[in-house]
Amino acid sequence: MAVGVAARPTVSWSDTAPAVEATGLGRRYGEVWALEEASFRLERGQFLTVLGPSGSGKSTLLKLIAGFERPDRGHVRLFGVEVDAVPPHRRPIGMVFQRLALFPHMTAAGNVAFPLEMRRFDPREIPARVERFLKLVRLEGLGGRRPHELSGGQQQRVAIARALVFEPELLLLDEPLASLDVRLKEELQLEFRRIQRELGVTTINVTHDQREALVFSDRVIVMAGGRILQEGDPETVWRDPAHPFVARFLGVGTMLRGRAEPGPALRIGERLLPGRVPNPATAPRPGQPAVAALRAERVRIAPADSAEGDGTRLAGWLAGRVEDAVFEGERVLYELSVPELAGLRLRAIDRDPGGHARHRPGAPVWVQWSPDDLLLFDASLETGSDP
Repeated sequence: MAVGVAARPTVSWSDTAPAVEATGLGRRYGEVWALEEASFRLERGQFLTVLGPSGSGKSTLLKLIAGFERPDRGHVRLFGVEVDAVPPHRRPIGMVFQRLALFPHMTAAGNVAFPLEMRRFDPREIPARVERFLKLVRLEGLGGRRPHELSGGQQQRVAIARALVFEPELLLLDEPLASLDVRLKEELQLEFRRIQRELGVTTINVTHDQREALVFSDRVIVMAGGRILQEGDPETVWRDPAHPFVARFLGVGTMLRGRAEPGPALRIGERLLPGRVPNPATAPRPGQPAVAALRAERVRIAPADSAEGDGTRLAGWLAGRVEDAVFEGERVLYELSVPELAGLRLRAIDRDPGGHARHRPGAPVWVQWSPDDLLLFDASLETGSDP
C-alpha cells in the first residue's frame, strides 16, 4: 500500500516476499520460556488468528512481531526483511490493543489524525484521509466527539481507523474485542473482516475466542504452553486436530481415556470403540494408553423406546441416562452417563430443540456416534499441553 513519500520507512520492504516469516522464535522471562520454537509463514493479504488460552504465548508472539520485545532465539522477517533490530515505529504495522489507548482530550478525528502527524504527512492531506477512514469504519459525522462521548463499539471503530489511516502493510489485533458484550463483539468481528477484505491488509489477530478464530480467518494457529500445536485453515484445524489439546480447546466435547487397539479403536473396559487417527504423528500405539476426543455436536441421542420391533436395542447404540439438560436458546446441552463406558459422562448438543420432545434429566436414552468422530491420540501428549 502506498503511504505517501514522507511516510515511507527507510527500510526497503520487498513487494514479493511473504508478509511474515517466523523462524524458531523463543522468548524467556527469567527461567520460564513463554514462547518456544515458534515458526510459521503468512502470505500477503491473509487473515491469521492466533488462538489459545491465557499463558499460551500468543501475546508474546505478537509483541515479537510488533517489535515491542526482542526474541531470545530465532528471527522474524517482515516482507523479506529481518527485523530483530528494527524498532516498532519503523516496522510497517498498525496495531489495535484490548485497551484502546485513545487520547481522551482529543476528538475522534484528532485520534485518527495523530499517527499521520507523527509520520509527517502533508497537513493539507490529513483531513481528507481522516474523513475517509472514519467513513470506512462507519463513523461519518462523529469525528468531533471525544472518546467519552462515544459508545464502546464506536471507540473500537476509532481505534481501528487510527491503526489503518496511514495504510500499514500489516495489522496486528491484540484481543481488541475481549471486553465487549456478545452482541457487539459479533458485530465488530464482521466489521474487522469486512474492512480487512476491503483494504486487503495482511492481519494477525490474537484471541482466546474459538468462534472468532473459525468465523473469519484464512489461517489459524493454535497455541498452548508456549508452543504452536497446529497451523492450518479453520476447517482443517476443526476437522483434523493434530493434538488432543486442539481437539479439546475447539468446541464442547468429551475426552475418553482407555487403551489403543488395532483398527484403530479405543478400549474402555470390555467395550471396543472404533475411531479415527486425525494425525499420524500423534497416533497411539496399540496396547498403550490413548485418549480420544468426541465433540458434543456429533453425539446422537434417541429415546429408550426407540428400539426395533422385538424390543432389542438399536444396533451400535449404547444405553445411557440423561443426568442434566441445559437450555441455551438455539441448542440444548446434555450431560449423559453411560454405564458400559465405566460410568463416563458424555456431553451431547441438540441444535434442534424445538423439533422434537426434549430428553428430561433421569430419562433412559440410547447414545451413538460415527467412528469418524472419535479422534484418537497418544495419551502421553496430554502431559504438559494444558495451560
